[in-house]
Amino acid sequence: MKRITSSIFLATLILSSMGIFPIPPQAIAQTQENGDLFYLYKGQRIPLNQRQDAIAVSFKQLSRTRNISAPPLYLQLQRDLQSGIRSTTPPKVTPLGENYALVNLPKDIQNAETALQQRIQQKPYVQNTLPVLTRNQHQEIIVLPNEIILSFEPQLSQSQRQTILQQNNLEIVRPLRFNRDRYLVKSTNASGTKILSAANQLNSVKGVTSAAPNFIQSLTNQNLETATKQVANMQKTGDWLQTTEPENPDVKNISQSSSISAKTSLLGLAWHLDSRPLKQCLQQNISSWNSLQTCLQKPIVSKKSTLSRTDIRVTDAWKRSNGGRGVVVAVLDSLIQWDHPDLINNIYTVKAADKCPGEVHGWDFSSSSNSLDPCKNGDADTRISPTELAILGSTFQDTFQLSDAKLVQQYSTEALEIKRKNPDYSLEQIAKVLRYVFRTYKVGGEFHGTYVSGAIAAKPQNSKGLLGVAPNAQILPVRLFGLNGSYSPAAYIEAIGYAANRGADIINLSLGSILPSPGEEEAIADVLKANPKLVIVAAAGNENTNQVTFPAAYQGVVSVGATNITGNRASYSNYGQGLDLVAPGGDLNTPGLLGGIPTTGGTSLNAFWQGIPNPSTRWSSVVDGRGKYWWVEGTSFASPTVAGVVALMKGENKGISRERLVSILKSTASYQGLTISQEDAKLYRSQRSKGEITATIKEQQYFFGKGLVNADAAVQAVKKRR
Repeated sequence: MKRITSSIFLATLILSSMGIFPIPPQAIAQTQENGDLFYLYKGQRIPLNQRQDAIAVSFKQLSRTRNISAPPLYLQLQRDLQSGIRSTTPPKVTPLGENYALVNLPKDIQNAETALQQRIQQKPYVQNTLPVLTRNQHQEIIVLPNEIILSFEPQLSQSQRQTILQQNNLEIVRPLRFNRDRYLVKSTNASGTKILSAANQLNSVKGVTSAAPNFIQSLTNQNLETATKQVANMQKTGDWLQTTEPENPDVKNISQSSSISAKTSLLGLAWHLDSRPLKQCLQQNISSWNSLQTCLQKPIVSKKSTLSRTDIRVTDAWKRSNGGRGVVVAVLDSLIQWDHPDLINNIYTVKAADKCPGEVHGWDFSSSSNSLDPCKNGDADTRISPTELAILGSTFQDTFQLSDAKLVQQYSTEALEIKRKNPDYSLEQIAKVLRYVFRTYKVGGEFHGTYVSGAIAAKPQNSKGLLGVAPNAQILPVRLFGLNGSYSPAAYIEAIGYAANRGADIINLSLGSILPSPGEEEAIADVLKANPKLVIVAAAGNENTNQVTFPAAYQGVVSVGATNITGNRASYSNYGQGLDLVAPGGDLNTPGLLGGIPTTGGTSLNAFWQGIPNPSTRWSSVVDGRGKYWWVEGTSFASPTVAGVVALMKGENKGISRERLVSILKSTASYQGLTISQEDAKLYRSQRSKGEITATIKEQQYFFGKGLVNADAAVQAVKKRR
């Protein structure tokens, strides 16, 4: 009885703080604007603000003998900090990979930062506390360690380099692997935000080509507004799509156009490969999952149909190609669960002479400390680790097993934000959005690399599964992101060098919105110069702004925006300056889940479902009951779609140069099937009237670059020019 009363009291306390019993609203992320906080990129200041509601922690390197059953260090820190603290919002610790964590400070304790820093630094497993920064109008977390990426001019001797280091109070931590003349260094007399000034001063030193802080960044984007819309949309879709369908529906002939495989159960849902089957079914009165499957088996309507094609004609290209056979696509991303049944037969086996210990199928750059050589201290497995599975599994199970009140109590910070943006929401509605957010972004989204890999080269072992754009290509898994989307530029630079060194023909970077870094730009330029046949494809970004973000904005990278099934620009996709091409990226609101891109997921692992019965209703943007396949959206999936097309092209001519291939890719793209929405037409007119767009840039070019990629035309052009 005491426990029940306590739970009711705590839930009431949370509900009070959510505004059900009114209190003044509070800001989630308080920041302090300081004109002195910036770093330099190409001589320009990139302004930063310091967050006042959070600090970061770096952990000491874990002992190899540490008990595997011991709690993760971030969780141990949370328990230690919450012990003895009286607060309605006790400190919450969020992991940023294995080596860092974010500590949210209590709002009702005076001098919380100073008090908690003292407690944190007393812990034997803590290395240091670090400042947390952010950019205006961006949601990412930026942690500032005492680490700088320093690039020297190649002609400098070792003694000259050492002189520069001594004069600027720097020590080499280590050279960056798979790179030349690029080092990770640390200051011997600066710490905290002063590292920004130390890095900025180095850019004016003779013999230094660039210097920038090695920010620990988190790209996690828990867009609660987007999630709220998607939850509402799922409720409107109809009961037939919310009912869990058979795990592997047996569809005998879902597409007539594929010579690679005419019998794959989910191919008809893949409108980005061929939009005609799904579009013709959406025009009919579909009332169940089975009736949709039956409809998708019907012959495709005649070519004279009024249905416009908004796909990239992949199934047509398969008739004329070998499916990308012999082509290696490196996926630099988060968890890549390469033993997924639709991926395992297309995973590249590394053949390099200088393989890292245990290296077979790629490398994990997220798990080693920046101060250590990733080849000696990294991980040979890009799949989920037992520790990560325990962390994600616990959150996942909470969303199924906790009551609405307990869920809101457990995740009060997120619940507060939902309530603030939706003041009329009931407890039940808030809990519903919370469940969707944590299942979709916090857990399912950690398998982003698995999503991307499937979009490129999924190939089922039998007729029950789905196909990627280039189902005979091979994936080189390169894990860059730790939990919560955390990574460092040093790891990113080394991962790019690794992919090129291991023989990748194509590198896919679904990493939109990262901070620009001169070291990264130089590393990409070096790799492209040394490998004239290598193609790097990147996502344009999901901020709905008129310029693509990094790394897509770097010279030599193919930048890709996203479209939806109607042929419009996807509402989230960046456009305008720097945009090369567009490809389907999906839209979970147009017309709903069926407007997403179906691909391979990671939540079907048995460990996630211990003690949870198969749900009777759709619990996220999953295609099947456990999330073996997911519908996704984002320029993150437009980019691998184009990477897959490049693989189809290279499969017909491995010797083709990057310059020739990209030229063909752009020249065969077109605006056919694309339409400009009323909102975009209005936006274009407004920006033209303000002089932000010149008269020479037409609407279609502004929103779609050179146009929608055409895989069939591109493959044919490559074959003609062999």
